[in-house]
Amino acid sequence: MTRRISYGTILLYLVLTVLVVVYLLPAYMALVTALKLPDEITLPRAWELPTAMNWGSFSEALALLKPNLVNSVILTICATALSTVLGSLNGYVFSKWKFKGSEVIFTLFLFGMFIPYQVILIPLFQTLRAMHLYGGLPGLILAHVVYGLPITSLIFRNFYAQIPTALIESARLDGAGFFSIYTRIVFPLSIPGFVVTSLWQFTQIWNEFLWGICLTRHSENPITVGLAQLAGGQAVSWNLPMAGSILAAIPVLCIYIFLGRYFIRGLLAGSVKE
Repeated sequence: MTRRISYGTILLYLVLTVLVVVYLLPAYMALVTALKLPDEITLPRAWELPTAMNWGSFSEALALLKPNLVNSVILTICATALSTVLGSLNGYVFSKWKFKGSEVIFTLFLFGMFIPYQVILIPLFQTLRAMHLYGGLPGLILAHVVYGLPITSLIFRNFYAQIPTALIESARLDGAGFFSIYTRIVFPLSIPGFVVTSLWQFTQIWNEFLWGICLTRHSENPITVGLAQLAGGQAVSWNLPMAGSILAAIPVLCIYIFLGRYFIRGLLAGSVKE
């Protein structure tokens, strides 16, 4: 039996194809420019394919960005792990160990999600300097952990709200304490929540630029600041910044390619009560 395709479906796929092409144009431009020799990179020939593949741009950009890449890996892994674990504990407390005024405190706690980076930049700078953490990765890690706690706590609180309270009460009656219940019951059930928050935090921290350039010295700059420095001069070899931008995008891209399905499952986990 032949299935007929309606004109509406054809039109939908045509529109989606056009949108995909438009969305991928910057990626095409970056790749084509990275593969060109410096003397080939001109505005009239910007969209043309390179006459010869210049793969050396990637090795040169990697050599220049290697210290920044290492800084970003350390920053992102540490800040993501800490903010995710602390957000899990906060969500556990606010969902299953409620106390007087907990809802008000949680509401005030969530206001941190709506505070722009720029508003708290100067107070943050002064705080880190007073704590002798300004200029290094520990201070930047602390800033990202604190700023990420509201969103991670919200995700985990909504996730843990779907765990039956009777299960927690039964464990209490059996003599289990706060951490025993968390490690033996709650934590094993919260893997989807950890996937969601980890991917979210990893993406936000890896791509962040403002705090990286304002709160760290040159030797501690993350990858985003290193990319800006590659393109910050009078005469720029545009093949290097483009190659560097592709290299910087690969970790996040790979994570979403291999873990994207778990990210969607984690977002939907517990969204519907049976």
